[in-house]
Amino acid sequence: MECVLLGSGGMMPMPYRFLTSLAVRHQGQLYVFDAGEGCQINLKRAKLGIKSLRLVAVSHLHADHCLGVPGLLMLRAQVTDPGPLTILGPPGIGRFVSQLRELLGFFINYPINFVEWSEAGPEVAYEDELVRIRWGPLEHSTLCLGYRFEEHPRPGKFRPEAAQALGVAEGPLWGKLQRGERVMLENGITIIPDQVAGPARPGRHICYAVDTRPNRSLDKLCQGVDVAFLEGMFLPEDHEEAEEKMHMTVVEAAQVAANAGAGLAVLVHISPRYVEEDLEKLTAAAVQKFEALKIGRDLGRYSILYREV
Repeated sequence: MECVLLGSGGMMPMPYRFLTSLAVRHQGQLYVFDAGEGCQINLKRAKLGIKSLRLVAVSHLHADHCLGVPGLLMLRAQVTDPGPLTILGPPGIGRFVSQLRELLGFFINYPINFVEWSEAGPEVAYEDELVRIRWGPLEHSTLCLGYRFEEHPRPGKFRPEAAQALGVAEGPLWGKLQRGERVMLENGITIIPDQVAGPARPGRHICYAVDTRPNRSLDKLCQGVDVAFLEGMFLPEDHEEAEEKMHMTVVEAAQVAANAGAGLAVLVHISPRYVEEDLEKLTAAAVQKFEALKIGRDLGRYSILYREV
C-alpha cells in the first residue's frame, strides 16, 4: 500500500505547492481523497494511472477541496472502458458535479455513483473487496468530513504442521488456504482456512482529515491508524487565527496524532504564507508533541508496511 500526496497546500494553489489531495494505491487500485484544482497534473506526474481510480472522497464543498473533481473525471474519460466510479462527499456533491457536467458538457464514458453523508446514515461510506472507508463530521465553518481508510483484515498466519496433520499435501492447496479459500481433499473432506491458520491479522489503516478543529470525531477516525494525514495549517503563534477560521495549528494536529496512537502523522493543508524555508519551523514546533511526524510535500510517497503482530 502506498500513499502519494498530489498536493499539500491549503486555500489556493501556489507555484511551489498544489492543493491538498491524497492518492492511496492498493493492489493496483486507486482511491483519492479531496481534489483541489489541478490535482490531475500531479496524478500524471506520479504515474499512478487514472483508469484504476475507483473512488474520490471529498471532504467538503470549499473550492480548494473540490474544484479538481471535473478535471479528474475528464481525464478518466480519456481511457477505454474505465469502469464505474464512486464519489463520496457532503450533501450537494452530486448536484455540484452534475451541474458542472451539464454546463460544461464534458464527456463521461462510465457510471458515477454518488454517496452523500447524512447524520442518520451508516458509519461505513464505502466498501469493496479490498477496503472499507468510514467517515464522520469534523468541526469546520461548513459540514466537513473526515475519512478512515481500512484494509480488510488478513488471514491468520498459515500453520504448515496443521495442514499436514489434516492431510493437506504441500502445493496449490496450501496457497488457496493462505488466501482464505476453503479446499476439498480427494476423500471429500473440506478444509477451511481457520483450521490451518492463526487469528486474523489486522489490515493497514489511514486517516485523512483536514479543515477542522480538534474534536471527538477526529479522535475516533485517527485511533490507532498507521498513518494520519492531518491538516497543520498554522504555526502555534497563529493559534487565534486558527481558532477563528476553524483550522488546526501544527501543534494541535501533532497532539491529535499522539493521543490517537498513530504510527506516523503527515501534516498537510499548509497555509500559502509558508514557503519552503518555513517548513522547518512547522516541523520543529510539531515534533515537540509527536516525534513520528513529517510535514507533507507535494508528490511525497509513503509506503505503509504491515504491523508486527
